[in-house]
Amino acid sequence: MAKIAIVYHSGYGHTAKQAAAVAAGVNEVVGASAQLVALDDIAAVPWADLDGADGIIFGAPTYMGGPSAKFKEFADASSKAWFTRAWQDKVAGGFTNSASLNGDKQGTLGALATLALQHGMIWVSLGLLPANSSKAQRNDVNRMGASYGAMAQSDSDVGPDVAPPAGDLETARLYGARVAATTLRFVRGKQ
Repeated sequence: MAKIAIVYHSGYGHTAKQAAAVAAGVNEVVGASAQLVALDDIAAVPWADLDGADGIIFGAPTYMGGPSAKFKEFADASSKAWFTRAWQDKVAGGFTNSASLNGDKQGTLGALATLALQHGMIWVSLGLLPANSSKAQRNDVNRMGASYGAMAQSDSDVGPDVAPPAGDLETARLYGARVAATTLRFVRGKQ
């Protein structure tokens, strides 16, 4: 069984909804299981679970062009795992959400990927073509045109009961499944 931790911060609930979609995708892959780790209290982070996971998917809302301060607090606190190389060769991925269509989400995914690469992890891309034709709609998969990881957009005047849109959540689900399938390849290769 491939264990995949999904470590995320959600300021208003939208990124939590995206994290749940990622977890659903992981759990759909036979031989993989997801563990959601909400970053509400850094003192409560299950570091041993992260060290024991086969893969870690990072998630954070994009605030001011980068990951939220609460996620950055987690990233900084991961230095012990970095120093001991506890996450070396684990599979990694990332997702983000912001109110704007662009919202500089690329900066957040770049920060999440850099965190993973500093830990010696193996980053998995989104692997989906963008929905970028004149017929593309709000509920299409990868309407953000991402490659780094899963991106979502949630209108600032609605809560997580309405946003992110179904297409962005489907993108997150498909990404979770992709990371899980990739992780299984690595786990089986070690046996």
